[in-house]
Amino acid sequence: MPDNRTIDTLLAQYSESHLNPTNEVIHFICVPVIVFTLLGLLWAVHPLVALAFTVAAMVYYFKLSKPFALGMLLMASAMLAILAALPPQAVLPLSVTVFVLAWIGQFIGHKIEGKKPSFFDDLRFLLIGPLFVLGFLYRRLHWAY
Repeated sequence: MPDNRTIDTLLAQYSESHLNPTNEVIHFICVPVIVFTLLGLLWAVHPLVALAFTVAAMVYYFKLSKPFALGMLLMASAMLAILAALPPQAVLPLSVTVFVLAWIGQFIGHKIEGKKPSFFDDLRFLLIGPLFVLGFLYRRLHWAY
C-alpha cells in the first residue's frame, strides 16, 4: 500500500485519538451501532432518504478504497434489510434511543482516551469511523484495503 493514499492518511489521523484499548473497544461497538441508528433515523423520515444517504456515502467510500466500499456496502445493505424487517412504528424510537446511548458511549471512550473526537477537527471523520472499525476486521483477515 502506498503511504500517500488518502485513505491511509485519514485512518492514521483518526487512529491518533483512538489508541486506548478501552476506547477502541467502545468504538468497535458504538460506531456500527451509530451507523445503524443513523440509517434508522433517516429511514423514519423515508426509506428513500436512508437509501440516498447510503448511495452518497458509497460514492465517497468508493473514491477512497474499493475494498472498503464493498465492505461498507455489505454492512449498509444488511442494516437496511434489518430496518425494512422491523415494524415501522418501532424504527424511530429504537433509533433515537440507541443513537443517544451509543454517542454517550463514544464520548465516554474519548474521556478515557483523553482526546477529543476526530470529527471536531474534520467532519469527514464521521465517515472514517466506520472504516476504522472495518479496517480492524480487514487486517485480522489479511484483506487489503
